[in-house]
Parts: sequence; structure tokens; C-alpha cells
Amino acid sequence: MSSDNSSDTVQFNSSRSSSRGRMVRHMFYNLLLLWSLSHDIYITGLTYDDPKEQSWNNQNLYSVPLDLDVRLRRLDLSNNFIRQLHTLVLPYLEQLDLSSNQLELISDRAFENLDQLEELNLSRNALNNNLGSNSKALQSISRLKSLDISMNGLSDDAVELYLRNKFSLNELKMTGNALTRLSHSLFKESKGLRAITIDDNLVSVIEQGTFEPLSQLERLNLAKNNLARICDFKLHQVKYLNLSQNSVEFFITHEDDQLYQLEILDLSFNKLLYFPIVPKMNHLRYLHLQNNMVGTLNSEATMVSEANSLYNALINENIVRKNNLHSNWRHLPLIYIDLSYNHFRSFPLETLSLLSSLETLNFSYNCLQNIIWNIRNYSDSGYRRQLFFPSLKHLDLQSNGLVYISPLFLNALTQIDTLNLQDNSVQPCALVDHLRGSQSTQQINLNTSCVAFGQLRTLKHLSLKENNIKMLHPNTFQETSLVSLNLAGNSHMAMHVSALEGVQKTLQSLIISEINMTGSDLSLPCMPALTQLNMSNNHLDIIPSSLSCSPLREIDIRNNFFVTLNHSLIHSLSAHLNLMYISGNYFNCCDSKWLTVLNELKIKLPDISDAECFTGDSNIMMTEYLKSSSMYCLFHRKAQEVRFGQMFIVVLFLFVTLTVFIIFTRKLCHTKRSFAV
Repeated sequence: MSSDNSSDTVQFNSSRSSSRGRMVRHMFYNLLLLWSLSHDIYITGLTYDDPKEQSWNNQNLYSVPLDLDVRLRRLDLSNNFIRQLHTLVLPYLEQLDLSSNQLELISDRAFENLDQLEELNLSRNALNNNLGSNSKALQSISRLKSLDISMNGLSDDAVELYLRNKFSLNELKMTGNALTRLSHSLFKESKGLRAITIDDNLVSVIEQGTFEPLSQLERLNLAKNNLARICDFKLHQVKYLNLSQNSVEFFITHEDDQLYQLEILDLSFNKLLYFPIVPKMNHLRYLHLQNNMVGTLNSEATMVSEANSLYNALINENIVRKNNLHSNWRHLPLIYIDLSYNHFRSFPLETLSLLSSLETLNFSYNCLQNIIWNIRNYSDSGYRRQLFFPSLKHLDLQSNGLVYISPLFLNALTQIDTLNLQDNSVQPCALVDHLRGSQSTQQINLNTSCVAFGQLRTLKHLSLKENNIKMLHPNTFQETSLVSLNLAGNSHMAMHVSALEGVQKTLQSLIISEINMTGSDLSLPCMPALTQLNMSNNHLDIIPSSLSCSPLREIDIRNNFFVTLNHSLIHSLSAHLNLMYISGNYFNCCDSKWLTVLNELKIKLPDISDAECFTGDSNIMMTEYLKSSSMYCLFHRKAQEVRFGQMFIVVLFLFVTLTVFIIFTRKLCHTKRSFAV
């Protein structure tokens, strides 16, 4: 029995010792692994979870650090003072950023060991120097997909050297160099390019065959150059073309049956006199023509005729053919066109009505005074053609000097949602004028200078800001579906009590600032959908009680004559009210129950630090008052009590003095009479 126990004890001890040994070995291996990891972290600055990226951006470096981890895949050395680049041994590097240095010399073997390099940024350096060595270094990179050599002062020949052996290149940026001419041999070794940016150069000539062989090219940016004309656009593959800020006078495409992929064309800030003649078959959806000279010719007919003559002359066709401009525009799938800041004196009705898919038209900052239905008739019968803008939803006519808009034009806006008429001279019609006009729109008196908004049944957003409106008549916007209305800046406008009748149930946003209104001038109906109200910069001293039925979330009463606010009205609005602007008023500090309500309800007052209130003796910043309101008002009440006591004593003194004087005078008179007797 004892021998068995002793043998069991020996076995137990041996098992314990072996388990201890395994535990010690396990701990040793863990410590060794931990030391190895910590050593790697110390040496490389990286963790095993790190994506092999290191940034030395803006570190005042004059050379590339020597102890770079060979496993790096992304290296950022931008914004330093590196002037020379020597051999880099980073076999896994995929992205290298050397932008914004002073790099002027790259040794011809600098990139030989960068077998995986795909993205290289060399912008904002001095690569116009040492072209031989630098270009040889770049030629050694065979897998490069993205290259940025912007702002290096590079000439035409220098760029051609840098682009040799770039067969895999997809994206190229050459912004801000000194290119003047793009030759047909420039991209002969980079035919896989998808995106090219050559903006802010001096390019005035593009040789035929420069871009045409680039079958995969989708994005081409030539903005801010010296291009004067596009006589024959042939880039079928390009989807985005930016020619803004050149000196382009016309843009013409010879008619063919090939499909162009063009979706976005930017011709803004040029010298166009005519609408561009774009490819007949295309995917063009966005056309930017702002800041040109389109419309300088007085009439639409003249402009179209001259554009067609120019087209015929350029294609050397003696026979006068069809209307090429309209023929091409009829097929355009445009949804957006910007014609702002041009020289239109008349609205090009026929040309723009051809754009059946057009949703947004920016026609602001032109020279329109009237939009008259001045279109050709079908025959001598005098029957007016009715054109339509079947998809137009957003129309911007700001800053044109508009006085009159034809009812026939308004009828053509069958889907209009947003209309911006800010900074014009539009006077809304009274309902009587509107009804008279709708009964006989073809015989309406064109001398009538008002605009009948009731015809715009789908209209939801309307801005009449700064139109010098004199009178807002009853039911002005009846039959529309207005959701937002901006009437700001009409400083002499009288607003009839029923002006908003007809839209009071749909209106969600109302701006009536800068109208010089007093509390007695303003009468608003119950608006059960109103969530935003701006009444700033008026002479108001009361918020209309009718607003109690509105679910207001934001209200602006800045710069008025408010002394207090109706706290019961604030309570009734509190269910939805979230934001309130109150500065620039004359609030009484000690009549501030409304402010207590606002604070209790945690309604945001973003301009509370700019708001003031007065105690009778002086003005106090509202934030200071809130910190110790009781002190200010206690002092104010005591001062009032002292002043009242002083006034009472003075009055009592005067009363006693006067009484004594009267009694004394009567006694004196009585004495004199007794002496006379």
C-alpha cells in the first residue's frame, strides 16, 4: 500500500516537472516573438497590421532618408527641400510622392529598382533642368500608371522626353507648365491614357492626330490655355472635355453618323458668339457656356443664321443646307445648360425648346428686359406655334432687368419646379389681371407689365427678392404649389392681408426680410405647413399670433424693434421650434419670461452673444444678463422704487407748499378787507 503511494507520488512529481518545462518553453517562445516584433517596430516604425505606408511630409528634409523599410508600398516625401534623387531600393513600392520639393536632378538609375511603382507625383519641382538624366530615369519605370509632372516649367520637347516608354500610363497631369503646341507624336508611346490634364499652359495649337489615336481617353482637361477655335471636334471616345478659360470663338463638329461618348462639355469663360455645333449622335448631358458673348447679335434668328453660315464655310460646302445648329440640338440629351453671364437681349425660345430633356437652365446675368413669344408661325394664317419645355424644372433668371414675361412662355413651362427672379423688376399681377389673361392668352395686351404666377401650377420654389415690388395683391400665387417664397429686399412693398391665400396650406419657407414692415403692416394667415420664417431687418415689434398653428422649426427676427416676445406664443411653437435668431432688437431685460421659456425648452439661439437688452439706464449684453439676471433686475426694481419714492416726496412737498400758500393768501386777503372796513 505504501509502495503504491510512493510510486504515485513520483509519477505526480515527474508530471508536474514536465508541465513546468512546457510552460517555461512556451513563455520563452512568446518572449522571443514579442522581442522580434518590438525590434521590427523599433527599426522600421511599422507594425505588421500597417499597410506598409510611411510619410515624411513637411519634415524639412534635404535628402531621402537612408533607413527606409524595403517593404514599403507607399512613400510620401512631399513638401521638403530635396534637390537630388539617387537610387532607391524599394522593390515593393507602388506609390511615391515627391511633390513640392526642389528636385532638379534625378540620377538615371534612381528608379531602376522600383519594379512595382505605379503612381509617381513629381509636381512643383524644377524638372526643366537636367533633362537628359531626368528623362532617362523616368524611362526606366515600365509599370507606371499615373504620372504628375505639373508645375515644373516644362517645354514641349521636355514633356515629349518624359513621356517616352510610358506604354502602361493611364493618367497624366501636366498642369501649369510652358506647353505651347501639342504634337501628334506627344502621346505615341502612351496610347493607353484614360485621363489627361494640360490646364494652365500656353497651348494655342493642337495638331491633328494628337488625341484621336488614344482610343481609351475619357477625360481631357485643356482649361486655361490659348485655344482660339475648335473647327472639327473628332474625339468620339472622350466623355469629359474642359475647354474653359481659353479664347474659343466657335466650336464645330462635322456631321457624321458616328456615336460620340461626350457627356460633359465645358466651354465657359471663352469668346463664343454662337451656340456650339456639337456632335449629332452623343450622350451630352451637361453643357457649360457661362461667361461668353453668346447673344451679342440682337436676334435669335440672326445668331442661328450666322452660325449655320459659318458651319457651311468651314466645311467648304457651297450649297446652303438645312439648319445644322437646330438639327444637331434636336438630338441633344442635355439635362443641364449654363448660359449665365452672356449678352442675350432676347430669350432664344426656339433653340432652347429643342432640348426636350432639359431640366436645369441657368440664364442669370444677361440683358433681358422682356420674354416675348417671338417665334415663327407655321404659315401666313397667323396661328401662333406653341412650343414647350416639357422637362424644365429649374429656371434661373436672376439679374436680367426683367419687367415682362409672356403668359405664353409661362404656359410652356409645364413642369417648372424652381424659378429664380431675384434682382429684376417683376410686378406680380393681381388675380383679376391673371383671370383676364387666362381667358384670352393669345390676345393679351403685351404692354401689361405684370407677371401672372397663377399659370405655373407645378411651381414650388419662387424667389422675387429685390424686384422693387410695389404691391402684393390678394391671391397672387393662387393655383401654384409654392413650398418656398422669397420676398426679401422689396423695401417699398405693401402686402395685402390676403396675399398668401391659396398657398397658405403648402408654404413651408417664407422670407419677408428687408421690407420695412411694421407690426401693423404684417398680417399672415394660418400656415399649417410653415417650418421656416425669416422676418429680419424690418420694423416689427410683434410676432403675428396666427403663427401659433405653424410647425415652425426656425425663425429669424433679427434687427427689428422687439422689446419683448409673447411667451405663450413661444410655448405654443415649442413642439417644433429648434432655432431662433434674435440679435439687433431692443429687448427689455426685466421683461424676459420669453427668454426663460426658450432656455427651458433648450431652443438654440446661435446669436445670443450678439444680442442686447436694456434696463432703462444702460444696454447689457444678453449673455451677461443671463448670468445674473436677478441682480440686474433687482437693482432695476430698487432703482425704480427709489425713484418712485423720490417722486412721491417731491409731489407731497409741492402739494403741502401749495396748500400752505393758498391758506396764507386767503388769510392775507381777509385781513386786508377787514382793514378796509
